[in-house]
Amino acid sequence: MLLELQQIIVKPGQQMLLKDVSWQQLENILEELGEKRAARISYSNGWLEIMVPLPEHEKDKEFIGDLVKILLEKLEIDFEVLGSTTFKNERMTQAVEADTCFYIQNCAAVIGKNRIDLTIDPPPDLAIEIDITSRTRFNNYEMMGVPELWRYTPQGLQINLLQQGKYVAANFSPNFPGIPIIELVNEYVKQCLSVGRSQAIRAFKSWVKNNL
Repeated sequence: MLLELQQIIVKPGQQMLLKDVSWQQLENILEELGEKRAARISYSNGWLEIMVPLPEHEKDKEFIGDLVKILLEKLEIDFEVLGSTTFKNERMTQAVEADTCFYIQNCAAVIGKNRIDLTIDPPPDLAIEIDITSRTRFNNYEMMGVPELWRYTPQGLQINLLQQGKYVAANFSPNFPGIPIIELVNEYVKQCLSVGRSQAIRAFKSWVKNNL
């Protein structure tokens, strides 16, 4: 007896791993899941992970994304935010949904696009993953050529830069040269948890005004 996808329930903070999933099966699953859904997917060479984020995961994603937007706007850098868009490359048999992502240098290439095909479109310049219950699989992003990956964990922000096809940990962001990104993100996420989003955002904007 075959199970229908809608019969399977993945609770927040949990994940389900499926093996031997073909590319066509992946396409069918994505279509059945739809675009307005809580679940995130990660696919690599037949392995499909379906994960449902915890509420705090979503809060951190939105807040860190807001900090990035504030910095880019202050620096007057054009950008496009594609949120948790599904990035797919059939030739590489890879697909992944970042928690949020930014096109910065390649901003002009994706203006007006709702779907991204990495066989013809560039990858995002910056992808952000919030890891609370699971570890992001770097190989998806490495193979797709995402130059900068941020991973936020309970221990704080980690910056990973793509060098010769592999991620290397770094203490700076090429997208924000001279700005102490790790310290800022860690500090203001803590503030968000203690005094709330509104006060933390105001404090961050004040720091940006006084320091940039």
